[in-house]
Amino acid sequence: MASGKSSRAISSARARQQVREAEQSCARSPYDALPIEEVWVEYQRSHPTDIRNYLMERFLPLVRYNAERIYARLPDEVDIEDLMSAGLFGLMDAIDAFELERKVKFETYCAPRIRGAILDELRSMDWVPRLVRHRTAKIEQAKQRISMEHGRAATEDEVAQRLGLPDEEFDKYKRDGQPVATISITRKAFNSDGGRDVREIDVINDETATSPLSHVQRRDLKDLMTKGLTRAERLIITLYYYEGMTMKEIGATLDLSESRVSQMHSSILARLKAQMQHRMRELEPMH
Repeated sequence: MASGKSSRAISSARARQQVREAEQSCARSPYDALPIEEVWVEYQRSHPTDIRNYLMERFLPLVRYNAERIYARLPDEVDIEDLMSAGLFGLMDAIDAFELERKVKFETYCAPRIRGAILDELRSMDWVPRLVRHRTAKIEQAKQRISMEHGRAATEDEVAQRLGLPDEEFDKYKRDGQPVATISITRKAFNSDGGRDVREIDVINDETATSPLSHVQRRDLKDLMTKGLTRAERLIITLYYYEGMTMKEIGATLDLSESRVSQMHSSILARLKAQMQHRMRELEPMH
């Protein structure tokens, strides 16, 4: 994987270097005074490098135009220079394969090749299979059509019916469409009042962290539940609700039978329920 990325980086660097060479040669190129048809005829005789560089520079705005159009619909993580480099390879292939005899304008001929080279580069960077992208796009298109027709959000049943999919197949479409995007942790999350941008890495929720308030609430609830219970009863509540042990495991720990632990558990719950009801009656006049 690393070698693939490094080879693409080297190719991009070479492509940028060729652009610079084309700009330098075109600045003093004698071909500006010639009609473009004569330039093509001269190039197709022996494919000299100086004419190739001249043609690359002449049609380079087409690469930028197509790259910018595609870039406008992409996330911020994509570098437009990478798209330009990929489009440049498409332009070079188009120059080499162009046939003047077909009487087609080169601009018309090369545009699909430039776009295709850019899209191929995007696909090589995408970790999601094309089938998943296709299915996700179909679901989103159906949702948008239903929303425009009815003026409200589409339901899942309506989307499945619009696509002509049975429930099981539609569920598979939805599962396949879930992993459709990645977010760079260095992407800007939102604008801040200061000069420093707030990025995703700064606002990621730490799922492993424990909220101090939740910890205190759980401790208070535990104290309330076990208040007035015997040692064995407190252990049953703690092991069952806080440690996730089964009745059989608790019985083995306390040297009691599983049925005895179950009986004690039911008795404890009945008493706790009575205590809570009593407390609720005491609090009612306060409201």
